[in-house]
Amino acid sequence: MYNIIKIAYRNLIRQTKRTLLTVSIIILGVISVLVFSSLTGAFKDLMIGEITDSVLGHIQIHRKGYVSSIDNLPLNKTFNEKQIKKIKEILDKNENIEAYSFRILFGGMLSNYAETTNVKLVAIHPEQELKTLPLLEKRLEKGEFLQAEGILIPDLIARGFKVNLKDSIVLVANNKEGSVNGLPLKLNGIVKSIPGPAGKFGYVKIKDAASILRMNKPEYNEIVIRLKNLSKLEKIKKELDAEIGSILGKNDKPMFEVHTWEQLSPFSNIADMIDLMAFFIKIILVVIVLISIMNVMIMSVYERTKEIGTIAAIGTLPGKILMLFVTEGTMLGLFGVISGSILGTILILILKMIKPVIAFGRSDNIVLIPEIPFNDMWVIGIIILLVAVIGAFGPALKASKLEPIKAIRNS
Repeated sequence: MYNIIKIAYRNLIRQTKRTLLTVSIIILGVISVLVFSSLTGAFKDLMIGEITDSVLGHIQIHRKGYVSSIDNLPLNKTFNEKQIKKIKEILDKNENIEAYSFRILFGGMLSNYAETTNVKLVAIHPEQELKTLPLLEKRLEKGEFLQAEGILIPDLIARGFKVNLKDSIVLVANNKEGSVNGLPLKLNGIVKSIPGPAGKFGYVKIKDAASILRMNKPEYNEIVIRLKNLSKLEKIKKELDAEIGSILGKNDKPMFEVHTWEQLSPFSNIADMIDLMAFFIKIILVVIVLISIMNVMIMSVYERTKEIGTIAAIGTLPGKILMLFVTEGTMLGLFGVISGSILGTILILILKMIKPVIAFGRSDNIVLIPEIPFNDMWVIGIIILLVAVIGAFGPALKASKLEPIKAIRNS
């Protein structure tokens, strides 16, 4: 085997320009895939982190039918005390859950005594919410995060609403019976909006929401959950589906439903599109490698017909000839993979130092911090080596079947 590798290497060196060109094509393909995977992976992780850690959490629990009517923010699909106690028991005993927070989502009107605008709000317990959504406080553009009595409004409203920090504004809302109530609140701060409907909500404290909605006790309509490990998302969802689903209503039907962030956010579709693009880029790389190596091997067999006939005539077995050409193709793929992986890693490290900034939606300063995609590196390497073997096999098989006398005469 050592002799075959040695001869294969010498044969590649003999055609230096062709070998370098083929290897260069493979290197460029590997670099392109690694850098693309790294940048898209960084973008996905950043956006998923921003959405889950500042708005949605990893998992949410609602009454049946709430999500399908969430645009109306219904106040009649809430949890009672007994149900809250039962759900708390389920969440507290699950070791994979890091934190959870109870919320009230509702719509209302804001007035600065000169003009009025619509607003959607999330009523929260600030301490619980910040444990569950650790990046929420970083969305604060101005002011403080509900340390005192007041309200946080989204930047989209603040831009067209003439109001300053600490100004008094009136929040008007309908409760579930339809009666209207108003509550004066101070503007504590302005929060940055992020992609997705839930990223454009304002915030108030639970007790203020209970007051304006005329609730004797808070009637929560959403529970947000943070997991210790996001990779266990589907596993934990199945567990919660089984346990939360055991809470039955009057007709012995499940009263609650569990949703992951992917089911609630439109960004999950964008993430799927990114994965699909990455898949097609890998397919293109495979096709390029296959065509390149097949072309080199076909030319090599054509140019070395006399040589093949000679070594066959002196007793070299067809299997050895086949192995020789397959080895050459494999070496081309191996050189390309190793060189491409090294250069791709260096380029990714440079990009990590530079921290490229891109624009997405309303955000024009998204900083990407790419990481080396080791999983993709291994997958790409193995695929290219397999494709190299497949690409070399056809011409190699043809070379091994050449009859010595005909090969020498036809050369």
